[in-house]
Amino acid sequence: MIEKMNLEHLLFLDIETVPEQENFNVLDAEMQSLWELKTQYQRKDEFTPEDFYERAGIWAEFGKIVCISVGYFTFKGDIRHFRVTSFFGAEKKILQDFSNLLNNHFNQPQHVLCGHNAKEFDIPFIARRMIINQIALPQKLNLFGKKPWEVPHLDTLELWKFGDYKHFTSLKLLTKILGIPSSKGDIDGSQVAHVFYVENDIDRIVIYCEKDVIAVAQVFLRLRREALLIDEEIKHI
Repeated sequence: MIEKMNLEHLLFLDIETVPEQENFNVLDAEMQSLWELKTQYQRKDEFTPEDFYERAGIWAEFGKIVCISVGYFTFKGDIRHFRVTSFFGAEKKILQDFSNLLNNHFNQPQHVLCGHNAKEFDIPFIARRMIINQIALPQKLNLFGKKPWEVPHLDTLELWKFGDYKHFTSLKLLTKILGIPSSKGDIDGSQVAHVFYVENDIDRIVIYCEKDVIAVAQVFLRLRREALLIDEEIKHI
């Protein structure tokens, strides 16, 4: 099926998230208590709620988005390009700009969103943060009442599972075994909060996020047994 999809109908995406506040102590007493309850199972007795707060970016209720990167294919005859751009700055503006992109350019029935583990993480996180920031959900994110086969989302992790729902393969591992050049730069996901809050270097985060978007597109091409993108075909806009 994926071999028959028009590449120009796909929007590849990735997000980077951090704890909503830099430090646990900035949270009010009620939020501290709610965080303690929310993470009790994951923490067990190994971490205090404060020590565990560095991981708050993986929960939309306690984290926020600092970057959304997207990429899409364009064709002029036999000439192929992959255009990559990012939204960053204040979270509400990030989400509004991304919503505008979906509403104005990727709002038709044939358009599909694609990411790695996006169905479990990126897309639900974006939707929840939009609700929190009182932004109307674009149609591509409003899944209420839709049957599974009506959901306009593709996930390279899900494609790689082949129905094995207990299986998880990271994007880094998948690119390695498929012979795709590494997408990772000088940071990894566990360092994003430090780079954001301590180093105040959003540019490094944007580069990291965009490399992941390119990697997802490369995985998708490999799954279709098509030629990988070369540097000359990738355009940052």
